Amino acid sequence: MSGIMLTQYSGAILGPIARVLGVILNAVFNIVPNVGVAIIIFTVIIYICLLPLTYKQQKFSKLSAKMNPEIQKVQAKYKGKNDQASMQRQNEEIQAIYGKYGVSPTGSCLQLFIQMPILFALYRVINSVPAYVTKIYSDLSVLANEILSTDTGVSVISGLDTTKRSFAKYTFTGDNAVSSVIDVLNRASSKEWDAIGAIPGINTDVYEKIRATFEGYNSFLGLNISNTPMFLISEALKTGAWLLLVGAVMIPVLAAATQWINTLFMPQPTGDGNGSAAGMMKSMNVTMPLVSAFFCLSLPCGMGIYWIAGAVIRSIEQVIINKQIDKMDIDSLIEKNAEKYNKKMEGRKSIADSISNSSIASKSKMTSNADKDAAMAKAEEYYNNHAKPGSIASKANMVKKYNDTNKK
Repeated sequence: MSGIMLTQYSGAILGPIARVLGVILNAVFNIVPNVGVAIIIFTVIIYICLLPLTYKQQKFSKLSAKMNPEIQKVQAKYKGKNDQASMQRQNEEIQAIYGKYGVSPTGSCLQLFIQMPILFALYRVINSVPAYVTKIYSDLSVLANEILSTDTGVSVISGLDTTKRSFAKYTFTGDNAVSSVIDVLNRASSKEWDAIGAIPGINTDVYEKIRATFEGYNSFLGLNISNTPMFLISEALKTGAWLLLVGAVMIPVLAAATQWINTLFMPQPTGDGNGSAAGMMKSMNVTMPLVSAFFCLSLPCGMGIYWIAGAVIRSIEQVIINKQIDKMDIDSLIEKNAEKYNKKMEGRKSIADSISNSSIASKSKMTSNADKDAAMAKAEEYYNNHAKPGSIASKANMVKKYNDTNKK
C-alpha cells in the first residue's frame, strides 16, 4: 500500500510524525469542515509548537554574527600553518570562542534535525488529506465504491491525467482499489470530475451529492483548491471568468511574495558576499521565491495555501523573535557564558590534574617496588657469593639449593 499516495505514510521516521499531525488536522477539520481554512489553522498550530526551536535557532544566528569575526581572526592567525601543534592550538582557541558565546560548534543543527522531519511529514499530510481526515475519506469512499461497481469505471479512472502524471502505482483491484480511487478523486480537476460523472451506469444522485459535498470542502475564496492554478487560469481564459483568473494568479504570486518578505526578517550571515555564506544566502533570497511561484502553478491550490500560510506565520514569528533578541543584553549574556565556560574548563583541568597525580603516584609506587626488589636481589646475590664455608649462611645456601632442585 506504500505506492498509494492516499495511504497514511508508513516510513519509520516520518510515518509516526505524520500520523500525529493527521490526528491534529482531523480534529481541526471536525470543527471547521473546510480544507483551506483547516490547512491554515493546522499550519498555525504546528508553527506555534515549533516556536521554541525556532527561537533557539535565531538566537544562535544572532550570536554567530558577533562571534564569526573573532573566529575569522583566529583562522587568519594560523593561516598556512598545517603542523599538528598549530592546528591543535587553533582548534582550542576556536573552541574557547564557542564557549565564550555559549553555543555549540554544531550550531542549530539539533533544532533543524528536529524541525525538518516534522515539516516533511506536514507536507505529506497536506498532500493526502483524505488519508488523515476520516470525514472526507468516508464521503469519497461512497463514490469510489459506486465507480468500482460499474463496468467501465476503472478504465475511465485509469485514463485520467491525474492518474497518468502521478508517481503513485495505483491498483484498482483488490484491497487497495477503494483507496486508489479516493486518491484519484482527491487530485482530480473539475474537468476530470466531469468525465467521472459521465461513466455509464454510475448512480447520478450519489455522484452529484458527493461532488457537491467535496467541492464544498475544497471551496476557498471562490477557488476549488483541489485544482492547480495553471488549470484555473486556463479555464478562466476560456470562459472569461476574470475574478477566477485573478484568484488563480494570486496563489503563485502570494507564495513568491510572502516567501520573499519572510527572507527580509531572517538574520543574514556576515561575510564579504563573494563566495561566502552571505553571497549564497543573498542568491537564495532571490531564487527561492521564484521556485515557490513555479511549483505553486502546477501543484493543487491547497499546497499553495499551505506555503503562503507558512511564510506569513514564519514572518510574524520572526518579527516577534527579533524584538525579543534585540532586547537581550548580548554583552551580559556573553559574560555569563564566558564565566560558565571558564568554570567548566577549570573543572576539567582539576579532573585532569587529579588523574595525572594518581598516575604519577602509581608510577612512583611501581618504581619504589622495583627498586626494593632490585635491592633484595642484590643483597641475596651478595649473601650467596660471600658466605664463608662452614658458616650458617653457607649451610642455609645448601638447604636453599636442595629445595630449589627438588621443586624443579
